[in-house]
Amino acid sequence: MSEKKPFWQSGMFISIMASVISVIVGLVLGFLLLLVLNPSKAGIGMGAMLTTGFSNMDQFGKVLYESAPLMLCGLSVGFAFKTGLFNIGAPGQYTIGAFLALFGATVLQLPWWANLILALIGGAVWGIFPGLFKALFNVNEVITSIMFNWIAMYLVNLLCANTKTMLASAWGASNSDRTADLSKANPSAIIPKGGLQLIFGNSPWINISVIIAVVIAVIMWFILERTTFGYELKAVGLNKDASLYAGINSNRAIVLSMVFAGALAGLGGGVSYLSGTVQYVLQKAILDMGFNGIPVALLANSNPLGTIFSAIFVAYIQVGGSAMQPNFSSESTEIIIAVIIYLAAFALLMKGIISNFLSGKRKEKN
Repeated sequence: MSEKKPFWQSGMFISIMASVISVIVGLVLGFLLLLVLNPSKAGIGMGAMLTTGFSNMDQFGKVLYESAPLMLCGLSVGFAFKTGLFNIGAPGQYTIGAFLALFGATVLQLPWWANLILALIGGAVWGIFPGLFKALFNVNEVITSIMFNWIAMYLVNLLCANTKTMLASAWGASNSDRTADLSKANPSAIIPKGGLQLIFGNSPWINISVIIAVVIAVIMWFILERTTFGYELKAVGLNKDASLYAGINSNRAIVLSMVFAGALAGLGGGVSYLSGTVQYVLQKAILDMGFNGIPVALLANSNPLGTIFSAIFVAYIQVGGSAMQPNFSSESTEIIIAVIIYLAAFALLMKGIISNFLSGKRKEKN
């Protein structure tokens, strides 16, 4: 009978420590960058970044608001990672989901929950294509996903520009480059606050989207860890040939994995733009929310439950970064946030280093 490992040598502990160390490294390097940009204000800037999110309930409500789409995009990328796929197409799936949610809200005048279903379906459909190309023709999903990101952006721009009732100008505003304000176009399409405004001091940001995202994260964890379907998906990700030998339909698993991933990212687009606080602006660049799901997933080691906390951390840093102005320009702030977030995503590398270190310690004792 093998000796039971102590807790500090368990996989869960190593994963948590890897994420914590990665976050600390990111913060340290971010602070060093602040010193280079503005030495006299570096302490103030870092203090604002680390404290603003908890400074009052309104700011904390904004953190939770921004964490919801991040969580869903992180779940999208992480779910695909678990099955051996790199879903870099989350931005396109997110964009399609946002469009269908807003189309349902402004053109079809549907309630918020129906629009979220449309967003989920839109993202799922957009995720099918990379999955099919991968399963049937062995085309790398990274290539097809990147192509479909650009297709999604230009397609949504075209559809929005030619669907007049979606634009703000159709609802009394002068803007024709953005979608309508939902408070005027269809108040029932705005995701409700569900009483959370009583806790967060009537924060304009807070709504039940964060609860929806957390519930979905738990569901994704259950699917991956407690169902036969989840086992099959992970088996294909670990070794496609072995899974085929075991009788698992790997092509089906690949397609369904991308469908699930796309649905999650599409839902992220829905909860973001049905908040009633932002409007979709006709874009010239791919939306970065889907890309931000990559470090969220990496920081969580693709664990759906870990994604909850990594998304809140990334949102916290982003909210804190906005408070660094005017001491630092908006461009400098974005660079610092990017440094912290993407270095924090080195959790997988750190996990390997910690595992090797502990393995060496065990060998020395033996």
